Amino acid sequence: LGLRLCFAAAAVPLVIWHGMGDTCCNPLSMGYIKKIVESKIPGIYVLSLKVGSNLIQDMKNSFFMNANDQVREVCSQLAKDPHLKGGYNSMGFSQGGQFLRAVAQRCPSPPMLNLISIGGQHQGVYGFPRCPGESSHICDWIRKTLDLGAYTQAVQEHLVQAEYWHDPLKEDDYRKSSIFLADINQERGINETYKKNLMALKKFVMVKFLNDTMVDPPISEWFGFYKSGQAQETVPLKETSLYTEDRLGLQEMDKAGKLVFLGVKGDHLHFSEEWFYTSILPFLQ
Repeated sequence: LGLRLCFAAAAVPLVIWHGMGDTCCNPLSMGYIKKIVESKIPGIYVLSLKVGSNLIQDMKNSFFMNANDQVREVCSQLAKDPHLKGGYNSMGFSQGGQFLRAVAQRCPSPPMLNLISIGGQHQGVYGFPRCPGESSHICDWIRKTLDLGAYTQAVQEHLVQAEYWHDPLKEDDYRKSSIFLADINQERGINETYKKNLMALKKFVMVKFLNDTMVDPPISEWFGFYKSGQAQETVPLKETSLYTEDRLGLQEMDKAGKLVFLGVKGDHLHFSEEWFYTSILPFLQ
């Protein structure tokens, strides 16, 4: 008697990480994304990352908890989650995009399959034209602090935004003192493990907001940045030394068709449900 067991292929789990000033479970942001993904992919497991024991802590940590510690904490969460052991897709919003890339580079187990960065600043930022909650005292304080000394040790250790602050007029200071971004972008030498782990992704999708008024420069969302020594002219990824010297494997990934660059009309993190369904959902199915 032949027994045939049929299993529907289980949906690949999804891990999402919010941006600064947000939380894992805000019904207008991450809670909403989780809900629409679950409605379109029945049975999918969606983990919205929370760093801290409650929502207030999660929000505060997005400003004040060392990014390296956040990444370490998340790697530990992912490793302990039985739903993820066969691999997962990830989707990061704004700074959550570069944080999840750090997870891909530093923590290959469980394996990340696809990385979707929605407005993530992969070459960092040089300015916060607007930051969430424009009138918020936190934003004003962050601006002042960054102006005074983004690369001092105290600021680097305790202000998340300083950890991906990239001053094109002070490239040496940035390379020497940036404790997070300069490390994951191979600015101080080549960590072959980072390169190998990133190249293991099936797809690395980068979404840039074409009318972004919050990220300076917006081309950082596609891994471009200001040309060194000034802050007017930008260069695309393919003209950066990161790409030409292939320090992170992006050139090889590009040639293999693994890099996907999407542009969406709108300001930072402004997109329609329709766009999300047609442009992003296919990478999750």
